Amino acid sequence: MLKVKTPEEVLDLLEEAFPGRMEEETVPLERSLGRVLSRPIVAGEYVPDFHRSTVDGYAVRASDTFGCSQSIPAILPLAGEVLMGEGPSGPLPPGSCMAVPTGGAVPPGADSVVMLEYAEEYGDGTVGIHAPAAPGMNLIFRGDDVTPGRAVLPAGRRLQPQDLGALAALGVSSVPVAKRPVAGILSTGDELVPIQAAPGPGQVRDVNSALLGAVAEEAGAVCRHYGIVPDREELLEERLNAALEDCDLVVVSGGSSVGARDAVCRVLERQGQVLFHGVAMKPGKPTLAGKVRGKAVLGLPGHPVAAFFTAQLFVRFLLAQMMGRRTRRHAVTARLEENLGANHGRSQYQGVRLTRSPEGYTARPVWGKSGLITSLAATDGYLCIPRDCEGLPAGAEAEVFLYTVEEEENGF
Repeated sequence: MLKVKTPEEVLDLLEEAFPGRMEEETVPLERSLGRVLSRPIVAGEYVPDFHRSTVDGYAVRASDTFGCSQSIPAILPLAGEVLMGEGPSGPLPPGSCMAVPTGGAVPPGADSVVMLEYAEEYGDGTVGIHAPAAPGMNLIFRGDDVTPGRAVLPAGRRLQPQDLGALAALGVSSVPVAKRPVAGILSTGDELVPIQAAPGPGQVRDVNSALLGAVAEEAGAVCRHYGIVPDREELLEERLNAALEDCDLVVVSGGSSVGARDAVCRVLERQGQVLFHGVAMKPGKPTLAGKVRGKAVLGLPGHPVAAFFTAQLFVRFLLAQMMGRRTRRHAVTARLEENLGANHGRSQYQGVRLTRSPEGYTARPVWGKSGLITSLAATDGYLCIPRDCEGLPAGAEAEVFLYTVEEEENGF
């Protein structure tokens, strides 16, 4: 008999049991996409480091243009031109203007830029300004983006393309990141054959090695595959020990229940400590976890759909914690197309297909038993029916968690 814990209790237990963080390493900026910052990035300089124009036009003192119009332009001597990539030749003399390009440096003394459309060169060294300027108009001031000492990116952030742009602007060419955890992936079962093999009677291909390896890699891990282990306890123990030598985390699928041939729990009891065995969720009730030599071993159900949902919840969480991240799944609100019953007493996870319309999202449950992987491939996300709820009626709104999008709790 399994003594089940709720999914929330399992997450709390994993957080407490494995508080350690991966060591830091430094990688080139161009190889840092998707990596997790091990410490915050603090600006050491101004960005930009000079006042910049946002338009092609003329740098002016705004006060020299007050009251001008199309019929009564302010006529200002042209004091020079700022070339792109160069600084101004000197400050802007009072009562004059200076030509500047978009992105060009604005000379000291100027406090605004008039667009070309509102100016006219007369050919005699003067420029007519046809519209008054306001202080700060069409300008980016020094340090508008970043000032020294400002925290730009927090520790624990998984770097996105826009983050690499910010790091490049700061001159950060080498980025401090958490080492990627090494996750060992191991499948058990006499019925399993490699994916390239033709299954015989009573045999199935090893779906979970590819499935769980993909979940772990998407979460930031480096995966090592340890193949298929028959239902022989001594072989499982031997292969598990080999994986623990090389990996920071081991994920075993199959053999997690309480049958005579389900040996994962017994091996973990001998090798270390069983933290829990059984989760009040459907699918995924036989899930277990142990601690061996300070490392996490997760035992997931052998049925692929159950393995997938438990990996989404627990493997992702544990890998994120190892890299110093705290994440939440991105969700959308959708209206159910049909009734969805639930197994009272367990949190139920159900894959759904989303359809978007002007009125919002609708969600259609994709039915399939826990061993039917192709039903999972037809879904866009999943919803969770709480354990104290007996189901949701058609038309009810529910939160649907997407597989492919993940947001950070820690931001700017």
